[in-house]
Amino acid sequence: MSSVYTSQKGCDDTGDGTEEKPFKTVVKALLSIDGDESTTILVDNTGEDSSTKPFIEISNSQKKKQVKLYQAELRKGKAREVKEAEDAVKREEVLQEASKISISEDASLEPAKEIKLRDCVNHREKRIKAYGWVHNLRRQGKNMMFIVLRDGTGYLQCVLSEKLCQTVDAIQLQTEATVLVYGVITEVPEGQHAPGGHELICDFWKVVGHAPSGGIESVVTEKSDVDLQLRQKHLVIRWDEHSKALKLRSAITFCFRQHYFDKGYVEVTPPTMVKTQCEGGSTLFSFDYFGEQAYLTQSSQLYLETVLPSIGDTFCMAQSYRAEKAKTRRHLSEFTHVEAECPFITFDQLLERLEDLVCNVCERILASSFKDMLLEVNPDFKVPKRPFKRMLYTEAIQWLKDHDIKNEETGQYYEFGEDIPEAPERKMTDAINEPIFLCKFPAGIKAFYMLRSADDDRLTDSVDLLMPNVGEIIGASMREYRLDVLMEGYKREEIDPSPYYWYTDQRKFGTSKSGGYGLGLERFLTWMLNKPHIRDVCLYPRFRERIDP
Repeated sequence: MSSVYTSQKGCDDTGDGTEEKPFKTVVKALLSIDGDESTTILVDNTGEDSSTKPFIEISNSQKKKQVKLYQAELRKGKAREVKEAEDAVKREEVLQEASKISISEDASLEPAKEIKLRDCVNHREKRIKAYGWVHNLRRQGKNMMFIVLRDGTGYLQCVLSEKLCQTVDAIQLQTEATVLVYGVITEVPEGQHAPGGHELICDFWKVVGHAPSGGIESVVTEKSDVDLQLRQKHLVIRWDEHSKALKLRSAITFCFRQHYFDKGYVEVTPPTMVKTQCEGGSTLFSFDYFGEQAYLTQSSQLYLETVLPSIGDTFCMAQSYRAEKAKTRRHLSEFTHVEAECPFITFDQLLERLEDLVCNVCERILASSFKDMLLEVNPDFKVPKRPFKRMLYTEAIQWLKDHDIKNEETGQYYEFGEDIPEAPERKMTDAINEPIFLCKFPAGIKAFYMLRSADDDRLTDSVDLLMPNVGEIIGASMREYRLDVLMEGYKREEIDPSPYYWYTDQRKFGTSKSGGYGLGLERFLTWMLNKPHIRDVCLYPRFRERIDP
């Protein structure tokens, strides 16, 4: 090229020397053109005319300095090439020598029993075999190698000696390789440490699948930026912190189901492809369903209400979807929704059930085998004290005024009838620093199906459960059971009632008072595990601008 562009705003990784994608350094530009002095090198214009002329030709004095740096870089590069060539020769010699060494299982030894690593304690002093991934690797001279193996259920230190650590596979072994080990599990000598207090004295092993040099760290590290970690989440989830979050998510989900089953609830599986909205049309994901417009569900609540006459108290744990543009630390486009509906209850009983759900799930996980793991992740975790603080919406509006918290857009205090956004709600919750039942929201900011309060028709029998460090984790309400009022709600919200015929029929064929709620599992986990961001408790989080892997 006749000219090449450089800019401090450029990027060495993706720059190609064009004006649109300049190199970040002049040295990089010189390397790309092999020091060709006939090529014009352009740099950032720092003069007054930079807005109209962003690049200027590099000065001669600056160019001379950069050429010296370029020549030094060439010398370094040649030295690196020589060193790499020498290392390659040495590696080849070592591999050739290693190729002469072969190992095989000793047929005279007792047959090895295949186990999971969680069962190591029960198989001490016995010969076993186990599959796993190389979590850590340490070579101690030519005749000793230590491997810490993991299989998702536990960890095991393996000791390889003599020929076992001199084979080609041993020399090429890297972290994250998959191996099969044979040997006897013994307690570690006094004064030494290993996972579980034991180690496997290996008598035979083989590689199932090798890993690249450097293991995961060759692709992504804990210091990598968040976007790179999210793109490489399939590797990141192998890290201890992330694997613990996944295991605790599984255990806590199981505790939710235990709670419901022990309380007599019946689980159902509502559809997630729907024709009607539940929370508002602006946050619906739409798609073509065989020529008919359909949506991904925002909530399974309306479907849960339809099964109350046949099975009574019911719940589901299903995916819900919200097309909100928000990209905050507590928002997801796809999340796991824990929802329940209960017939013949009062608003106070609904609050008691919510309180019992949260505390009982916490008590169950602390009584399980996952207690230690939870306290490793969140050492300060405690079951919330009952009863939770009750606060009316009107009291929250006054609290914000008393603490001089205003609407950032208008600069005015929040008034009755306005929705309280996340930021001021979080400030209030974190300041009070305990679970809060925020009750009785105005009807104008709540859904058409919420029951109006008997003592004030402007309000609804609704509640949000707010938790410190997270904010809202549950939204709940009593449901409008009167047919005429429900029809008025459709009209008020400008909703065509015809697609909701199946929901409206619940008020025609033996209506009943009922209440229900939706709990965001990821928000609950963010609170329980004390994570800074909701993505930290997801396998593969989905939010705006994130749809892979």
